[in-house]
Amino acid sequence: MIRYALKCDQNHAFESWFQNAAAYDGLRAAGHVSCPNCGSTTVEKSLMAPKVRPARSAAPASVPAKSQTPTALAAPNPEIAAEIAKLRATVEAESEYVGGSFASEARAMYLGEAPERSIYGEAKLADAKELLEDGVPVMPLPFTPTRKSN
Repeated sequence: MIRYALKCDQNHAFESWFQNAAAYDGLRAAGHVSCPNCGSTTVEKSLMAPKVRPARSAAPASVPAKSQTPTALAAPNPEIAAEIAKLRATVEAESEYVGGSFASEARAMYLGEAPERSIYGEAKLADAKELLEDGVPVMPLPFTPTRKSN
């Protein structure tokens, strides 16, 4: 997996993960890479610094003391939280919840064995990676689906 820093033609910066460089190129050429802010599919890679792990023999870096204030993850930006809530409502209203059978349903639709429709659910990380490697267009949601019963 590789993470790219990306920028759209409206100057919005964002990051995304891809299986490899070829996967990014293929998805971008097909118009599947879009800006999460404005939806533009005119996206380019931005300058980024790679993360390199230090050698095992290197001295460990000093760990700063933990602050007493909560982290950004503990207190999300209210605007982002509202957008995620809006996205959740749209997904739940316009898609079919398939639960833990998401990977098999997505693969069946991709292979033409099941009718195409908008679905969402849960998948194990290994199953999601297999779908991506096989070219099945899937993406993670920024929320945990509400489990439906009956």
